[in-house]
Amino acid sequence: MNQKIKLLSLIIVSSLIISGCTSKSTIKPSQNMDLNTPTIPTAVVTQISSQTKENSIVSLKTKDGEILIKLYQDKAPKTVANFIKKSDSGFYNNLTFHRVIPGFMAQGGDPLGNGTGGGSIDSEINNIPFVRGTIGLARGANKAISNDSQFFICFSTEGCQHLTSDYVNFGEVISGLDVLDKIVQGDKIISLTSKTK
Repeated sequence: MNQKIKLLSLIIVSSLIISGCTSKSTIKPSQNMDLNTPTIPTAVVTQISSQTKENSIVSLKTKDGEILIKLYQDKAPKTVANFIKKSDSGFYNNLTFHRVIPGFMAQGGDPLGNGTGGGSIDSEINNIPFVRGTIGLARGANKAISNDSQFFICFSTEGCQHLTSDYVNFGEVISGLDVLDKIVQGDKIISLTSKTK
């Protein structure tokens, strides 16, 4: 009985091996067969491109180093487009952080340097929580209109969380929180650009 089971097992295994060797290939001759060069499906490429467009990265340089900020293109598209346009044109270069409140935020981007400069843009208020490292748009009393150039970066969650759903949250620091912590009133924005590579 034991020999019959072994023989039957041998026949089944042999049949599987033989059928595997004779099956037709589903790979077309024109397909890339170089295993050292991976192919990426079109859907994945589209998804990566979409994510890149949705969340651009900008580099803000100060005397103390670089802060990298991911922008929320999907949540505040007009704000992000305006910010990138100004950044890449050199608008922010050599402007100052004219308002810095420890434990709260550092505000910059005013071409006049005193908190009264800049234009206006429709507010794209969202419900993304303001936390340590959030970047938001400054505004006056009218919640529907924000300043088109002045922005602030939050030093702490405790200091900024009350701004959620009242100010435009359009990004977050992804690298350089230690540099953010060193900003003092009057520090210059050496450069701000989306050309990070």
